[in-house]
Amino acid sequence: MKLQQLRYIVEIVNNNLNVSATAESLFTSQPGISKQVRMLEDELGVQIFGRSGKHLTHVTQAGEEIIRIAADILSKAEGIKAVSREYTQPDEGKLRIATTHTQARYALPEVIDGFVKKYDKVSLHMYQGTPAQISDAAAKGEADFAIATESLHLYNDLIMLPCYHWNRSIIVTKDHPLAAVKKLTIEDVAAHPLVTYVFGFTGRSVLDKAFNDANLEPKIVFTATDADVIKTYVRLGVGIGVVATMAVDSEQDSDLVVLDASHLFEPSTTKIGFRRGTFLRGYMFDFIERFAPHLNKNIVSQAMLLKNNDEIDRLFQDVSLPMK
Repeated sequence: MKLQQLRYIVEIVNNNLNVSATAESLFTSQPGISKQVRMLEDELGVQIFGRSGKHLTHVTQAGEEIIRIAADILSKAEGIKAVSREYTQPDEGKLRIATTHTQARYALPEVIDGFVKKYDKVSLHMYQGTPAQISDAAAKGEADFAIATESLHLYNDLIMLPCYHWNRSIIVTKDHPLAAVKKLTIEDVAAHPLVTYVFGFTGRSVLDKAFNDANLEPKIVFTATDADVIKTYVRLGVGIGVVATMAVDSEQDSDLVVLDASHLFEPSTTKIGFRRGTFLRGYMFDFIERFAPHLNKNIVSQAMLLKNNDEIDRLFQDVSLPMK
């Protein structure tokens, strides 16, 4: 049994059982991968994949267990390399972050600016996607950190640490009837066409819950994954906007009226997560603390010893998170 063979079977699953795509992603040949998989199956005495002719059709029951353990072994092998690099090249390496546009555009720039100035030999890569794409990237080891708010059930296999709370604001044009309202009601918001986030992005579920609790049906006429796009369509008069408060800039958005909506919607919590068993390099601990100052190395190390995210949430239940 070789690490290379384990890497092949894990990557085949990551590529939806497409051996050609797997070969391309690993810069090797399809016949070479197929041969190695067969050799591994012969050695183990079980089939890892079901087949129809030359095509892989499914992962067998035994294969599911083997692939789960293989992924863990590969992760630990990477951890061994990371330990070595921590002692030989402490300030060199790479950091891959998967997150949404709102986090990348509004929450992370200052953090990343300070980080890259201190760690100029660390290559930093950022991937933007849906909550499902973000969790998938972290689970597969394609991202070191996942930063997310929505669909946190997708991240149960990761260690998820609470970073901060945030809420929403309503944005309207200066000539809009709501511009003169001092304190909005949920009925005020429901009475107008809405421009907001696509479901599954940036606290959208909290928005929907607020309307459901009030037995109101929002008039959502346009959705986007990007707060800047939402603002554009508010300016065009398509509707009133519901965006994360952190996404509003007093200077750049001076042509819009910003109305507080924190009393209408429950606050959301943004978390940062990584795979269990990950060896965190020194600069990784530093990045986490820059993003969420209460997450120092000591508290993160404590959280890493806990069994699940429910226990982690209890660890932080008395911690007062900042509001953005």
